[in-house]
Amino acid sequence: MTYSRVAFVATDSDPAQEGLAALTARYGQTAPEDADVIVALGGDGFMLEALHTYMSLKAPIFGMHRGAVGFLMNRFDEGDLMNRLQLAKEVTLHPLRMTALTASGETIEALAINEVSMLRETRQAAKVAIFIDGRERMSELVCDGVLVSTPAGSSAYNLSVYGPVLPLNSNVLALTPISAFRPRRWRGALLPHTAIVKFQVLEPDKRPVSAVADRTEVRSVVEVTVREDRAIGMRALFDPEHNLEERMVAEQFSP
Repeated sequence: MTYSRVAFVATDSDPAQEGLAALTARYGQTAPEDADVIVALGGDGFMLEALHTYMSLKAPIFGMHRGAVGFLMNRFDEGDLMNRLQLAKEVTLHPLRMTALTASGETIEALAINEVSMLRETRQAAKVAIFIDGRERMSELVCDGVLVSTPAGSSAYNLSVYGPVLPLNSNVLALTPISAFRPRRWRGALLPHTAIVKFQVLEPDKRPVSAVADRTEVRSVVEVTVREDRAIGMRALFDPEHNLEERMVAEQFSP
């Protein structure tokens, strides 16, 4: 694939804006809708935002690190960008589709590249029942929350709550509790990527729960269904010497 028309997008931070000015001066600027590739300057949060924002354009996104966390980003370097793009390894990310039913009866859908999280809204622990493919697997999980993670997101929030890091091609999802109180010894489960996960909030009036799909938060949910959406593929590019698959493995040996 030849990438000749490049769109540069950046966060408002000084490092990102300085990088944007340098790159556009050197390589020019193309509108995202006309570009062969989009280069996103910032941190992981901005990379996720760019993947969501430009999903419909089908152009791959090459992230360059100009932010705080850079797990999803390539190193920043003004030189030889066009050659880097030609050599980059492409990864297709399939998001999770969250369907949330609120206490008021509203149904809200959102996509998540990293994870869908259920989180308690008050000082009281949440109580959640878990169904997998229509079968009740846990009648009551008492916790701060619980999440479903994609392989790409497994090294983010999922890892911070002691969930497993998943290889990109594993075709599994991680179901991970957040500060589980009961069952105290439950550490989560690995599910096939085809699994349909449903969370049913118990005592929602007394113990309200919110659902978060990447950048979308839905308050006071009573039921949330999560499934992988294979009909959507988000394309990301990574330098071959430090591609995302290698980072997933390396993360498991980080001190």
